[in-house]
Amino acid sequence: MHTTLQLVLILLAAAVVVVALFRTLRLPPMLGYLLVGMVIGPNALALLPESGETRYLAEFGVVFLMFSIGLEFSLPRLVAMRRMVFGFGGAQVLLTLAVVLAGDMLLGLGWMAGVALGGALAMSSTAIVSKLLAERLELQSPHGRQVIGVLLFQDLAVVPLLILIPALAAGNEHLGMSLGLAALKAGLVLAVLLFLGQRLMRPWFHLVARQKSSELFMLNVLLITLGLAYLTELAGLSLALGAFLAGMLISETEYRYQVEDDIKPFRDMLMGLFFVTIGMLLDLHVVVQNFQWVGLVLLAIVGLKLLLIMGLGVLFGNEPAVALRTGLGLAQAGEFGFVLLAQAGSLKVVAPHTLQVVLAAMLISMVLAPFLIYHADAVVRYCCRGEWAGRAREVHDVAVRSFSVSGHVIVCGYGRSGQNLARFLEQENVPFIALDLDPQRVKAAAAAGESVVYGDAARREVLIAAGLHRAKAIVVTYADVASAMKILRHTQDLRPELPVIVRTLDDSELERLMRAGATEVVPEVLEGSLMLASHALMLLGIPLARVLKRIRDVREQRYGLFRGFFRGASDQIVEPGEPDQPRLHSVLVSQGAAAVGKQLAEMGLERLLVEVVAVRRRNIRGVDPAPETRIEAGDVLVLRGIPENLAAAEIKLLQG
Repeated sequence: MHTTLQLVLILLAAAVVVVALFRTLRLPPMLGYLLVGMVIGPNALALLPESGETRYLAEFGVVFLMFSIGLEFSLPRLVAMRRMVFGFGGAQVLLTLAVVLAGDMLLGLGWMAGVALGGALAMSSTAIVSKLLAERLELQSPHGRQVIGVLLFQDLAVVPLLILIPALAAGNEHLGMSLGLAALKAGLVLAVLLFLGQRLMRPWFHLVARQKSSELFMLNVLLITLGLAYLTELAGLSLALGAFLAGMLISETEYRYQVEDDIKPFRDMLMGLFFVTIGMLLDLHVVVQNFQWVGLVLLAIVGLKLLLIMGLGVLFGNEPAVALRTGLGLAQAGEFGFVLLAQAGSLKVVAPHTLQVVLAAMLISMVLAPFLIYHADAVVRYCCRGEWAGRAREVHDVAVRSFSVSGHVIVCGYGRSGQNLARFLEQENVPFIALDLDPQRVKAAAAAGESVVYGDAARREVLIAAGLHRAKAIVVTYADVASAMKILRHTQDLRPELPVIVRTLDDSELERLMRAGATEVVPEVLEGSLMLASHALMLLGIPLARVLKRIRDVREQRYGLFRGFFRGASDQIVEPGEPDQPRLHSVLVSQGAAAVGKQLAEMGLERLLVEVVAVRRRNIRGVDPAPETRIEAGDVLVLRGIPENLAAAEIKLLQG
């Protein structure tokens, strides 16, 4: 078998196994690629030798990463966030670089190595941090917006640093000339490409798109990306700079989202190869021999960045709690730090021994990043008394808004789904309190007179302040399972009989949510497919009544609480003055209630024209319970009937 093919198969097999393991453990796949490189590289099992061809191919991973960053580059966005991006972000990068430079000078490493290391250590992980903040619904929080602003500046700062490090490698004698020449080349290339590119890119993409060929469109994207990267390399600059410019030019066209989807497989695959080559650089023998230095550098990276960012946050007017959360979010190293470190190592700007120590410390800091962010709440509560005051103020605002309301619905999340639900509740004159974590949305909605307040619905004290003990139902309108599980846990502890409706993207977590106490789980995929099927059947000439019956049957099979709900007169709109229609009502059978120990058939609820639709016991729900089902203390019975009959049935169940 050909040696090259053997190496490729080894690389693919190791990457598939390790990345699958890391995804199962919910760790960033990037760390898996680094581990693959460490294990199969020349410093460990030596299954994959280091070669110029491998490194050059890995450079394309950086090319496509910088291209993706260019696609996200938006002048209007930068203008809107200019104080946070260029003020906060610029100060963080420059201060980190200056402190690392001073430390390197004291250690005798030289100022050129200090600049290279300072630039590498100033970076934080955009991939890890943005993903974790999105999972925790913190992107729109005060510290989340600051973290994203700083990450955006760091991404932009990579471009001049990629130009600066090769200039440093030219040596002291020609340093000034090299820097001046690099700046002149970069300015000319930027001016020519931006001037001509903005005028040519859109009409050229229009011409290609009119051919209606996905193959041609993809080839065009690759041509522009790699072509501009080649031009900047010819000009003595980096491949990554040309790719960044290509992405920036395409971002000004209406094809940016299509391009982003098309380029993603190439970017992810080649980025994986790049991180494998970074892992190959690490010599574990050197790291073990110098583990004290690795530990010191790790403490310096995390501690230095944490203190600097926290101090800057306070200077920029943040509360200490917000500044500390921002620091914890950015305290790790980042993927662009590896790009800069690899470049500095290949150009001999940083000594190999120093490279090994710093590389190991950066890797460990990225492994620690998820733990720092996940435990940020506990750290902030321990360190910042002001955090208690801020949380108390948040709870107070929620309590003031809900003080005079009872029998209301707590709407968790006020996005599109939450606002649409609120419109229906208003039409039915049902009071509600909406909780949302986007301050801009809350401010705009509150100004319009809507009953929405800033608050984290996943927090126990916020739910209590929102009137959980007086509420009639809770609806989780956003598709976040982790947050929904917290809400369900608090509700089960405080009011287990309270109906909770949860929205999800699909039915993958349905059983887990039902076991946690959800009264009903509504997957978007199912409802979307039902609407699609109903429109398709009607357009095919199927009678409306039959279409409605089909949809009703599916809903009855899927949603237990809908069983019997769509039959007869309940299909019609009820006008004022017409008889009450059956509705659902939950009853918690407390210890000592008359129904405890009796069978459903013994209670005679059918004589009251009340049907027991479901029984929930210890978070396990049974639909259409048998007449011989014996009632236990703590059961929640879901009843169906008209209001006066439901009231009589509840009295019979509890008092006899």
